[in-house]
Amino acid sequence: MNVNLHKLRKSLRSRKYVLIVMRHAKAEALGEGGDRTRKITDKGRKQAKAVAKGLDALELVPDRIATSSADRTVETLNRMLKYFGDGPKVDVRLSLYQGGIQSILDEIHTTKPKRRTLMILGHEPTVSVSCEWLATSESDPTQLDLLHLGLSPASVAIFACDRPFGEWTMHGADLVAVLTPRDFEV
Repeated sequence: MNVNLHKLRKSLRSRKYVLIVMRHAKAEALGEGGDRTRKITDKGRKQAKAVAKGLDALELVPDRIATSSADRTVETLNRMLKYFGDGPKVDVRLSLYQGGIQSILDEIHTTKPKRRTLMILGHEPTVSVSCEWLATSESDPTQLDLLHLGLSPASVAIFACDRPFGEWTMHGADLVAVLTPRDFEV
């Protein structure tokens, strides 16, 4: 997508609150254990590592992470925590597996103002549809178009707003980037 990560990092420094919405990394096909027990693949482990290192380089290590309780999202997160360290407060939520858009909005609205960078790790189509609802109409049309296509595995949508998360409204946050794991590879 030819995203200039240096410019992105610089533009985010002036914003008070940043939300990172991520789809889990590449997962194995549905097996006998059912959807909830699917694991990430070798490719998924590499994707999670690339995104974690990239977010760290962007100075976007979350101070709070809310993740679905499905095995593939927890495994994606655990792979990323190797690069994030012990800093993020982590909440594992069944609601992010089965709750739809409202569960994502609930996580945003219940995040305390002291938390400046929030990551929500979930599933398609919930993550991309939620992002479409959050984005202002003034957001970059190219980035909005990427959301309409849906987030591919381990992709992230990054939002910024100067109001605390509890005050965010529908179409009230600036969508500043949609990034895939490849965007972080240097």
